[in-house]
Amino acid sequence: MLIKRITVGEVIVPLKVPFKTALRTVNELNDLVLIVETDTGHTGYGAATATAVITGDLLDSMRAALALIAPHLLGKSLLDFNTLLRTIHQSIVHHDSLKAALEIALFDLRAQQVGLPLYRLLGGGEPVIKTDITISVNDTDIMVADARRAVAEGFDCLKIKLGGHAWRDDVLSVVAIFRAVGPNVALRLDANQGWSPKQAVQVIQALEKADIALELVEQPVKASDVVGLKFVTEHTLTPIVADEAVFCVSDALHLLVTHSADIINIKLMKTAGISQAIEVANLTRMHHKTCMLGCMLEGAISVTAAAHFAVAFDDVIAYIDLDGPQLCDGSPVEGGMIMNGPWINLPTVPGLGITGVRGLIHTQVYGASR
Repeated sequence: MLIKRITVGEVIVPLKVPFKTALRTVNELNDLVLIVETDTGHTGYGAATATAVITGDLLDSMRAALALIAPHLLGKSLLDFNTLLRTIHQSIVHHDSLKAALEIALFDLRAQQVGLPLYRLLGGGEPVIKTDITISVNDTDIMVADARRAVAEGFDCLKIKLGGHAWRDDVLSVVAIFRAVGPNVALRLDANQGWSPKQAVQVIQALEKADIALELVEQPVKASDVVGLKFVTEHTLTPIVADEAVFCVSDALHLLVTHSADIINIKLMKTAGISQAIEVANLTRMHHKTCMLGCMLEGAISVTAAAHFAVAFDDVIAYIDLDGPQLCDGSPVEGGMIMNGPWINLPTVPGLGITGVRGLIHTQVYGASR
């Protein structure tokens, strides 16, 4: 099985409602899609989203990086899998999301090569997981309405985006949502770096004193402020998640040995793919901590890959945040995971189970012509 051709294109999918965080507002999903074909007729799919405020990646920069990496992959054998992965990561520094897309496509092909679903190749069992859904930061009445709608659709775990208002307003929004949905709906907060350490402690302690049991609070402070993250972790009872603060194994190791967070959020777009995500998960397990498996605002290809990973590492991944496709108004992806409310079911066919992508634009081909 030799790599014969790599096609890159883009898909644009409108969102059901604007996606708003402390860092940005987005109205549509822009995914870079990779299609890697072999001389045996197999096709692997990968995708990456451009999340400049978090990863620094842009669609144009990912395309430029691919132009450097693709020639080194063409003609190479899938049997030399580790060599292929090293080629991806050693051809250029940074560009983690593009590397993730390439890794996803290669892992798709590798699983097809051995005739297993990706979750089985990675050692997983039951191909069903349950995700939360995001409630964007907004005026309180809008957030309450969005929360009620999500619960009516079957979601019993809400991830509430905060950090875009004064911290006292954030407290009032959470209290209003809690009263609207009741105590049987789990609440996760995500400030996307929007608070100072003291503000974070004030928000969390105020909610704790109000007997609002939060499941977790994600990245309350600036990504670079590990000391501040540790301060929040030490001064609250609620589990604290490191998200933007951890991209790679060395980031995770530093956070774990300094006890700066309770939970590590793994996202394939941050870890530059599956291979390093495996290392982060194993490292977290060694330190007797747990992980969240999350996503950026991503489409069905990369989230399907993340879901396969979550199934395979369910002993250390205790929290699932893979709602990206649920936020989109439709999907151009054929095959892959099936989402029914909060439930994600994975196909049992070899690889990712993705069979095609409609509506690709701005396509470019590396390798043999059709």
